[in-house]
Formats: sequence, structure tokens, C-alpha cells
Amino acid sequence: MKTFLENVILLAFCLIGASSCAAPQDEAKEVVDIIYKVNNYWQEQNPKHGRSFWDNAAYHTGNMEAFFLTGDTAFMDYSKAWAEHNEWKGAKSDNKAEWKYSYGESNEYVLFGDYQICFQTYADLYNIEPDTQKIARAREVMEYQMSTDKNDYWWWADGLYMVMPVMTKLYKITGNPLYLDKLHEYWVFADSLMYDSEDALYYRDGKYIYPKHKSANGKKDFWARGDGWVLAALAKVLKDLPETDKYRQEYIDRFQTMAKAVAACQQPEGYWTRSLLDPEHAPGPETSGTAFFTYGLLWGMNNGLLDKATYQPVVEKAWKYLTTVALQPDGRIGYVQPIGEKAIPGQVVDANSTANFGVGAFLLAACEMVRFLD
Repeated sequence: MKTFLENVILLAFCLIGASSCAAPQDEAKEVVDIIYKVNNYWQEQNPKHGRSFWDNAAYHTGNMEAFFLTGDTAFMDYSKAWAEHNEWKGAKSDNKAEWKYSYGESNEYVLFGDYQICFQTYADLYNIEPDTQKIARAREVMEYQMSTDKNDYWWWADGLYMVMPVMTKLYKITGNPLYLDKLHEYWVFADSLMYDSEDALYYRDGKYIYPKHKSANGKKDFWARGDGWVLAALAKVLKDLPETDKYRQEYIDRFQTMAKAVAACQQPEGYWTRSLLDPEHAPGPETSGTAFFTYGLLWGMNNGLLDKATYQPVVEKAWKYLTTVALQPDGRIGYVQPIGEKAIPGQVVDANSTANFGVGAFLLAACEMVRFLD
């Protein structure tokens, strides 16, 4: 039998243990509450489902992550209804002779990555409730694409987020090694076109390569959201890529090198400006790039690929910006640069600037923050 003093000491240790655990648990619950606030606001404001193009589809990648974190079937059902609205397709042409992959928004642009990102959500929904019709179109499109002799499908930075994770998700479902081989082949082409090895960042596309294109102050012009797409893409690929994949270390090396470059150009207030190396080109906060960077850095720490002592201070500043400046009292996510492809001097981005893809990026970052706190 324990003495009174022993019981007091035991109780003290229990209280100390409880208090040491309570803080991160409380913080994690606060972030979950933010996820609900943001996602419920978006879904209530957007009850009608739009097309399967990239901007809507990018939101759904964040919404599905919110489902996986919370288990709330209302989130899953929202994405499922969107998939059904779009017949589990991207661009809808069935005439392979007219399929294109340059920029375009009509139904013949089946091979354009902006109409393939929807396959990420379809694959996620398939994994929850398997039904071959959910991924039939995705497989038809991607397997046709892989049968061609072309490798220049990803010619813009955004495309890496749109399609790289599609390849790993469909590999996990089908076991077809061609998905991983073509993933690497297409990535090598994208690298040869857009990657700047000196600064370890990606130009948005071939139009913006220095010195052909310069920022307002004569510097290299790396667009924040474009590089955000890439860092997030690498995180998503590494999440699903087999440990035995022969190219895995290449992706890890690029992810780590890019993370270091991204962290170096964060602003003191926690956000990243639209032109990463020239803050004066388009000054002020921007949420979509910041959120994608936050997601990527958190994922890297959570999965042992990034050093916490180095990157936790970066993420804490970014999260403070996202939750005290970008997040509005009603749940709206502000300071999202509108649809575009570059940092634009003089473009107004303020608390009222919101967009579906920006909300998706915020949800990705928030979900990863919960996992970090847990």
C-alpha cells in the first residue's frame, strides 16, 4: 500500500505528464476547428459543383485530405458529388485523334494536365469504396498517354502538382510499373525546361527563364505559387512512391534542396511574396504559394526528410500568417493571388481575394499541421 506522500508524488507526476501533453493536443484541436471553419464556409458558399478543371480539382485535393484527417464523411460526400457531376472524367472527348496537351479548356484537351488533376480525387474515392468506373477514365487517359512516344507533357510548373501524384496513385492501384517509369521520364523533361540548379527553384514555364525574362529589378523571377505546386507535388509523390523505387532518392534530393531554397526566401512576416527572389516586384502577402510551401515543409518534417530544428521556425511563422492574416473571421481564406501564371506588379491581392485552389492549399497545410502537433 502506498503512503500518503507516495500518492502525492504520483499525483504530481501525473499532473506534470498531463500538462506536458495537453498543450500540443489543445493546439491540434484548435487547428482541426480551423479546418472545419474554413471547409464548411467554402462548401456552404459553393453548393453547386463546377467542372473538373484544375482550380476546382486542386480544392478537392485539400478537401479529401481534410476527410482523411477527420473521417468526416460530409467532406468525402462533397468530393464524390463533384466527381459524379463530372462523370468521373476530366476533359470529355472520346476521339483520341483530337486529344491535345497544349493549353486549352475545351473537351479535346484530354492530355493537358489541368484536366488530369481530378484523377487524384477519383483515385482517392476509389480507394475508399472500390468501383472500377471511378478510375476507368483515368486509366484510359493515362495509359493512352504512356503509350505515346512523347515525354513533354509537363511543360509548366503547375503541371507537376496536377499529374505527378496521379501517376503514383494509379501505380498503387494497378501495380503497373510503367506509371513510375513514365513519371520519371516526364519529370526529367520538366526539369530540363524549368529547373534552375543554381537557385534550386523552378521557373513557371519556358517563357520566364532568366535572362530572357527578368523581374522588375532585373532578377530571376520565380513565381511563388508555381514553386509551391512543385514542392507540394514532390511531397505527394514521396508519400505514395515505393521505398524500393529506383528514382526515389532523386526525388528526395530535389525535395530537400528545394525546401532549403524556399525557406531562405521567406519574408519576416511569415509569408512568401509572389516573386520569390524579388520581394519588391509584387510586394505583400500571398496565401496560395505560402500554404503550399507550408504543406510541403510540414510533410517533410512529419516524414523524417527535413530537420525540425531548421524548418520548425519557418513553419511556425508561416502558420501564424496563415491563421492571423489569411484566415478571415468568417472562415474565408484571403490574400490568394487570382488565377494566373506570374507575379504581376500592381495587382491587388487583399483580404477579399479568395479562390478554390487557395482554400485547397490551406487545407493541405492545416491537415499536415495537425499531424505535426500530434
